[in-house]
Amino acid sequence: MIALSLAEIAAVVGGQTHDIPDPSVHVTGPVVRDSREVEPGSLFVAFAGERVDGHDFARQVVDAGAVAVLATRPVDVPAIVVDDVQTALGALAREVVRRLGATLVALTGSAGKTSTKDLIAQVLRSKAPTVFTPGSLNNEIGLPLTALSATEETRFLVLEMGARGIGHIRYLTGLTPPRIGLVLNVGSAHIGEFGGREQIAQAKGELVEALPEDGTAVLNADDPLVRAMASRTKAKVLLFGEADEADVRAENVRLTDSGQPSFSLHTPSGCSDVTMRLYGEHHVSNALAAAAVAHELGMSAEEIATALSEAGSLSRWRMEVTERPDGVTVVNDAYNANPESMRAALRALAAMGKGRRTWAVLGKMAELGDEALAEHDAVGRLAVRLNVSKLVAVGGREAAWLQLGAYNEGSWGEESVHVSDAQAAVDLLRSELRPGDVVLVKASRSVGLEGVAQALLETGAEGEVNAR
Repeated sequence: MIALSLAEIAAVVGGQTHDIPDPSVHVTGPVVRDSREVEPGSLFVAFAGERVDGHDFARQVVDAGAVAVLATRPVDVPAIVVDDVQTALGALAREVVRRLGATLVALTGSAGKTSTKDLIAQVLRSKAPTVFTPGSLNNEIGLPLTALSATEETRFLVLEMGARGIGHIRYLTGLTPPRIGLVLNVGSAHIGEFGGREQIAQAKGELVEALPEDGTAVLNADDPLVRAMASRTKAKVLLFGEADEADVRAENVRLTDSGQPSFSLHTPSGCSDVTMRLYGEHHVSNALAAAAVAHELGMSAEEIATALSEAGSLSRWRMEVTERPDGVTVVNDAYNANPESMRAALRALAAMGKGRRTWAVLGKMAELGDEALAEHDAVGRLAVRLNVSKLVAVGGREAAWLQLGAYNEGSWGEESVHVSDAQAAVDLLRSELRPGDVVLVKASRSVGLEGVAQALLETGAEGEVNAR
C-alpha cells in the first residue's frame, strides 16, 4: 500500500485509535486479512467469520510485524477500532485509489473474467507497473484488498468485479471508480439467482454507468446484450469482437494442432499476428478484450500481439494442461463452470484431441435455477456432437441429466457413464486410460473435481481423492 500513518488511516475510516503509542507510525506493508500473510509494516484486518474470528489473532500478527489491527473492538494491541470492518476497508481503498493517480481498469462478465483479467495484466505490465486481482478475489472484500496492494509505482490497476445481484457492481465501482470499464458477455452463470439474462445484463451494465465522460467503455460487439450497454454510458465506446464493425477484431482465426488459437489482430493503429499459449478458441474473445484495453492505453498492435503471444495462465485450474510421462494429457478446468464455459471447454477438448481418445469428466453446473435440467442435458448432447470419446458424468441429479442428454443424443451406453463421486471417476479412469488420451475435468467449484485431475497426475498414486 502507499505509505499512510495510522492517524491518517483512522481519519479516513472514521475509527478510534487504541493502544497506539505513536499515531504517526506508517503502514508500509500490505493490508491483509489472513494472519499467515502478515509482513513487517502490515495492517491486519480482523474479520469475524462463522468459524474463525480475526480478532483472536491480534497479538500473533503484531508479534509478526503488523503495525496495527483494523478491528471492531479493542484487542490489547495497537488497533484502529471501527463500527464495521468491511465498510472501513472499502473507505480506505477508495482513498488510496484517489491518491494513486493510476489508471483503473475494471471488468465484468458472466464467463472468462479471470482469464481475461490475467491477459490484460500481462499485456499492460509489459508497458508499465501493473497491479491486478489475484485469482477470482472479485467481491466486496477481495477487490479493496487488491486495490490496497498498489504502490506509488503502480501505473495500471486491473480489477475484476463479480456480481450476485443488482447493485453489487455499483457498490464495487463506488469503492474503486474505473477509468476504463470492460464487459465481456452476458451468459447463464448465476441465472438462478438473477432470474434471467436481462437481469444479469442490468447488473453487469452498472459498470459502464459508473464511467466518467472522459472514460472508455469496452464492449463485446458479438453479444447483443453487452453491445446495447452503449446507451447506458456517456463515456467513449470501443467495440471488440469478430463482427465487422468491431474496432478491435480478429480475422483468420484458426487452432494449432495442439488446440491453441492463432489469428490476425486488427486494431485502429494497425494489425499483427497472434498465436496464443492458452488452449481453446474461446480465448480469442478474451484476447480481443485485452487488446482493446491495451489499445486504449496507447499500445501498438505489434506490442499487444507480442504480449498476447507470450501470455500464459496465471490462475489455477483454468484450462491447465499437463502431460503425464505416459502421454496422457490432463486438462484441469475444474475451478468453476457455467453453460458457456462448459461448451467452450468441450470444443477445446475436441480440438486438442484430434486423432486421440478424449474424455470429458464433468459435474454439476451450480446456480442455474429452473434452467438446470435443460442446460445439463444440452451439455451432454454437445459432448456427443463433438465426438468426445467418453463422457464421465460425476455426482448426483445434475450428473444424471448430463448423462441422459448424451444418451438421448445417440450415446447408447458405451460413450457415456454416470458415476457417483470423484473417487469412482478416478478408479474408472485409472483402469481405462491409455497413452495419448486427453482428459478434460470440469464442474462448478463446489463439486471439487480438481481432485480428479490431481489424482490422475500423481503417477502411480493409489490414494483416495478428497471428494466433496
